[in-house]
Amino acid sequence: MKLYANEVSSATSRVKIALALKGLAVETEPVTIFGEAAESRQARYRAINPQGLVPALQTDTGELITQSLAIIEYLDERYRTPPLLPADPEDRAFARAIALSIAAEIHALLPPRVAARLSTIPGMDAEGVAAWARHWVDVGFCAIEERLAARRTGRFVVGDVPTVADIYLFPQAIGAGRMGFDVAQRWPHIAAIVAALHDVPAFALNAPAPRT
Repeated sequence: MKLYANEVSSATSRVKIALALKGLAVETEPVTIFGEAAESRQARYRAINPQGLVPALQTDTGELITQSLAIIEYLDERYRTPPLLPADPEDRAFARAIALSIAAEIHALLPPRVAARLSTIPGMDAEGVAAWARHWVDVGFCAIEERLAARRTGRFVVGDVPTVADIYLFPQAIGAGRMGFDVAQRWPHIAAIVAALHDVPAFALNAPAPRT
């Protein structure tokens, strides 16, 4: 398998964490994602993934899978151990809900292409783009924190075994810290989970790199 990836991308981090939890080693091809000259914008990569996004996984049969959640569920269905979704149906739904609240309601509003589009709006400067991103992280994480406060019973999002919910929460929380949020003060349940995940090598070794 080959993973098209970017080390700064939190979506790439999710898939790398899932691969590490499964004990899978894959070929990785780096794809730059920032600026007009980014490889993700170029025809060569668009011929591979018309969305121009990372990550993308080419399977050993040649199939291309895009979108981190689809990739992670593919890996979980093909390589069953350890499972990335809880066995209990309600726990499973909760883990998916947390993952989707990050993928669809927070991260979807933050990528470079969104920031680039916002910057073309008259009167929108870099500070305004940063404020936009901080707003949606704050709104999304406040909602997740409330859900965790009402339901969390173990070290991680669902009990004491990492699931797809933790895979999504970990890189997004690291990103929030880099944006200037005091995660521990603002969202104590999220901070406690992320601290515990830092002790899991699959997470600690595959955190998103800071943007330079």
